[in-house]
Amino acid sequence: MRPEDVYELTGVADPRISPDRTRVAYQVWSIDTDKNDYRGAIWIARLDGSGEPEQFTSGDRRDGLPRWSPDGRWLSFVSNRGEDKTPANLYLIPAEGGEARKLTDLKESVESAEWSPDSSRIVFTARARDGAYDEEDDRKRAPRRFRRVFHKLDSVGWTGDRRKHLWIVDLDGDTRQLTDGDFEDDTPAWTPDGKRVFFAALRTPDWDVELITRLYAVDAAGGEPEQITGDDAACGWPAFSADGRLAYDWTVEDGTDPHHTQIAVAQKPGAAAKVLTSSLDRQCGPYPPIRGPVWNGDRVVFAVEDGGNAHLYSVAADGSGEPERLVGGEQVIGGFDIAGDALVYVGSTHTTMRELYSGRDGKQLTHVGKDFTEGRELSDPERFTAVSKDGTEVDAWIVRPPGFDPKTRYPVILTIHGGPFTQYGTGFFDEVQVMAAGGYVVLFSNPRGGSGYSEEWGRAIRGPVGDAGPGWGTVDYEDVMAVVDTALEKFDFLDGERMGVIGGSYGGFMTSWIVGHTNRFKAAITERSVNNLVSMFGSSDLFWVFERQFGGPMWDNVESHLEKSPSTYAKNIETPLLILHSENDLRCPVEQGEHLFSLLRLLGKEVELLRFPAESHELTRSGSPIHRVQRFDAVLEYFGRYLG
Repeated sequence: MRPEDVYELTGVADPRISPDRTRVAYQVWSIDTDKNDYRGAIWIARLDGSGEPEQFTSGDRRDGLPRWSPDGRWLSFVSNRGEDKTPANLYLIPAEGGEARKLTDLKESVESAEWSPDSSRIVFTARARDGAYDEEDDRKRAPRRFRRVFHKLDSVGWTGDRRKHLWIVDLDGDTRQLTDGDFEDDTPAWTPDGKRVFFAALRTPDWDVELITRLYAVDAAGGEPEQITGDDAACGWPAFSADGRLAYDWTVEDGTDPHHTQIAVAQKPGAAAKVLTSSLDRQCGPYPPIRGPVWNGDRVVFAVEDGGNAHLYSVAADGSGEPERLVGGEQVIGGFDIAGDALVYVGSTHTTMRELYSGRDGKQLTHVGKDFTEGRELSDPERFTAVSKDGTEVDAWIVRPPGFDPKTRYPVILTIHGGPFTQYGTGFFDEVQVMAAGGYVVLFSNPRGGSGYSEEWGRAIRGPVGDAGPGWGTVDYEDVMAVVDTALEKFDFLDGERMGVIGGSYGGFMTSWIVGHTNRFKAAITERSVNNLVSMFGSSDLFWVFERQFGGPMWDNVESHLEKSPSTYAKNIETPLLILHSENDLRCPVEQGEHLFSLLRLLGKEVELLRFPAESHELTRSGSPIHRVQRFDAVLEYFGRYLG
């Protein structure tokens, strides 16, 4: 895979089974090279695999979020068709095909949508703009006034004057806003009788400080929302069974992070919920989010992160018996739906795009990535086990270059994931494919502090305040260095004198930390990184919540925050360093890159700063296709300069 192959990436997303269980609607996304933008179309496939899948919407822009009406007559979807910068609105099309009709005409995009049980209405979420946005000239617009610390969000922008709320639209297009106020509402679900809507929200007086998501209910006709869940857990993605039982994501609230997300069920709204998945000791809320729990008769189906994979499980709603794995294997599941014996899911492996499969045996229904995967030689990563300094075993992978020759000694690149409470997965990963095709052996791993393993594993780098734990840059540092050491010992074709390291976000923190504590690497690239925990506290959209992981707030623990800041060790950095940052990054603001760059330049170190305009924290995943290609070019050029 070469950098320019980004333009040929494609995949399947968001499958939904028709009410008669004969068909499945899903999105196929692709990239429009000429427009430098992403495209999406709704497709339909037969569940039994008969016939070829058919394109259902034009896909001239970005169509997505397909949802069948319960009576089977309609399919709704969202699309940004129209002029440039048009928001994604709801459209309606007959289930058997025909002309799509626009249902909503909002100035902000529709983000989620659910049909009412009687197929007469759709509840959806969208942001409600302050009237000041009607003034398009920033030089004339009134200043923004914020009273909450949570007033911006990466890849979204300002949220303090455009909160996310619930809306309802009927089939005639009559649209009304259901919730309002200085709150954040999300993931709505209808009650079986269609009289109320349940949703997850931040709605308490100090919600922006607490950040505990609770479940609420509101009459479909309007009114004041009623709080359903309490303070003991963060709750989200409500889902009702036909007889009124309520399932949802449940994450214990004890003032510390991280914790595994679990699946809980209440026999009726407001009743005490029973957590059903604690025996798994795995993260049941994968990142990026796939979807919430789905009812199937008396069982609840959900996704689980497990050792680099994402699998599907089901569990009895009454808590009898252990959770059962429905779909496993070395793959990442990125979407699913289930109804009776009908099961569909989106799956990807190291060398395959996200495709649609049906049944537990995984009958493949789509081949959208066939041209991409068969038209080039992709490297298949090999899993191995590294042994850390204290004897801990760490999952790791090695990626050989295409055309691998065991008699050749190859330069090595270590790449480190973000989070930290996330995992590197076994799905297709363009990063390692491009670097391997550049002639490098690539190493990646899941060190302590990440998800996909036990909760103890994920909490291993809490601190350093008090007795919370050792903090970042401790056992996680030992783990990733052990991956390098184990690989050098195990694979004799690695050139230990030509090694580079790269990472983004928390992985950027680790990259900056590594070069401040060892000179083993000949070059490093730190992306969208955390370099100074003190300034990051106030400049990020939500970094202040990390006091729950660090063990205490910055203002009472400035010295410990500086001790764990990579920039504190700038004088020790001798490794040539490329600092890569996006100018619209609100998660790890560009000042983090500027801060380290200025320090190193003033210290006379070998450093460069590469800034991408108009990009957020998500540059490598959903940024402008041109910028994604230019970034890959820059990465290969920089490592090529120092590693040969």
